[in-house]
Amino acid sequence: MSVKNQTHQQMFDAGLAMRKEVLGAAYVDRVFAIDDEFTADVQEYLTTHAWGASWARRDAGGALTLPKKTRSMLNLAMLAVMNRPHELELHLRGAIGNGVTKTEMKEIFLHVAVYAGAPALIDAVRIARKVWAEHEGKAGA
Repeated sequence: MSVKNQTHQQMFDAGLAMRKEVLGAAYVDRVFAIDDEFTADVQEYLTTHAWGASWARRDAGGALTLPKKTRSMLNLAMLAVMNRPHELELHLRGAIGNGVTKTEMKEIFLHVAVYAGAPALIDAVRIARKVWAEHEGKAGA
């Protein structure tokens, strides 16, 4: 079903499922548990629009319009270019879960350097090294 034929609730539900799949249910549950004057509307918006209308977007046959791995790779490049370290760290974890390899990440960040400069490359690699070390430490335990 195309996004234009989905109800708001259907997009939210699809977005919530995708968001939990990519970022982990524990993380998503934590951000939804924060209760103040900002968070409810922000989380609803992000879940519906970023995750439901984009990440969970499907073609007429019901297949994702872009594979999750491809969306993760795009996010890594964009977040590195925009210097968004918190989001980059979060999406690095999701990218690992979506099958993005160390070599692919390195190539993404080298490509980022061409367009955004060495500081973007250095910061992205620093964060990626931290996330991979955590990931491999858990995998080896």
